[in-house]
Amino acid sequence: MSGSHLHAVILAGGRGTRFWPRSRTRRAKQVLELFGSGSLIQQTVQRLSAVVPLKNFWVLTNDHLRDEIIRQLPSVPKRQILAEPAQRNTAPAIGLAAHILQSADPKAVMGVFPADHIIQRPARFIRLVRSAYRHAAKGKMVLLGIQPRWAEPGYGYLEFAPGALKPGALEPARIVRFREKPDPPTAAAYVASGNYCWNAGMFFWRAEVLQAELRRHLPGAAEILESLPPFSSRLFSSRLRETYASCENISIDFAVAEKAASIDALVADDIGWNDAGGWNALYELSPRDADNNACRGDAVFLGSTGNYIDAQDKLVALLGVEDLIVVDTPDALLVTTRQHAHRVGEVVKRLEAARRDELL
Repeated sequence: MSGSHLHAVILAGGRGTRFWPRSRTRRAKQVLELFGSGSLIQQTVQRLSAVVPLKNFWVLTNDHLRDEIIRQLPSVPKRQILAEPAQRNTAPAIGLAAHILQSADPKAVMGVFPADHIIQRPARFIRLVRSAYRHAAKGKMVLLGIQPRWAEPGYGYLEFAPGALKPGALEPARIVRFREKPDPPTAAAYVASGNYCWNAGMFFWRAEVLQAELRRHLPGAAEILESLPPFSSRLFSSRLRETYASCENISIDFAVAEKAASIDALVADDIGWNDAGGWNALYELSPRDADNNACRGDAVFLGSTGNYIDAQDKLVALLGVEDLIVVDTPDALLVTTRQHAHRVGEVVKRLEAARRDELL
């Protein structure tokens, strides 16, 4: 298939609350430079531009982030960076993208990607992406999975028939069933069996195929989205604002992927994938000194081990402590342990309840 019909849809509407206080409503995780060169969304576009023309990138975000994403992605057509009128999870968002693409390019093959993942071996990743687009162009629904590196209870899993899972292979395998986030013993059993991979939340299909699945499994949202004028119409934006909030609030996994009669997956081997789920994930990815300390900024570590510091405007000295996360911003300071770093979102909820909007 011609590359002119390949489109990349980037989902960039999340808040990234587990990266508070660095991540805020108007400076969320995906627009921050947390690891490597450039923000996470800039890195995502740069990787995928090896496969998809920049004129075929589409970003779905929110009103708070749209201007910043436009600033960061000058090569992506401004009109193709859209703010959803309401948060309705991934099924309506991807359905909206399918409607737009189908009206603009009836042969569109869409790949759907999170804006905020880290991939340290992009060449291996792009090899799989090319294959996924190729199979999707033939009418298949294809997901990208990740070979598990440990028994992670925080991820969803894809199950395959015994012997079918071949990490790194360019021929997709049939998914037997989707498994939601398991408890730790179940996750360990999944990994030990060799028949499961992590669900990376990347999807490939023809726009018309996804629309047909939505009509079958999510007819209410499908009817709303297909009632919209073509993207080229002057009425598109106003009609979208009037109707979008009426779509069901549901993920693409629950709405479509788990109900589809046939869906395949390519499973990545070691592409250096990380969903950058919180501060401890960045610690694990970062270079560390002989005492396993990592920092972004200026730091002194004395008798301290296993710490992560993000404080770029001042020196931070740690003395006799271990396994801390310290994140300093002009108006807020976070100090927690790596063990409890996954709970940072609770701080955000407390601030919301206290109506501390200036810190959100």
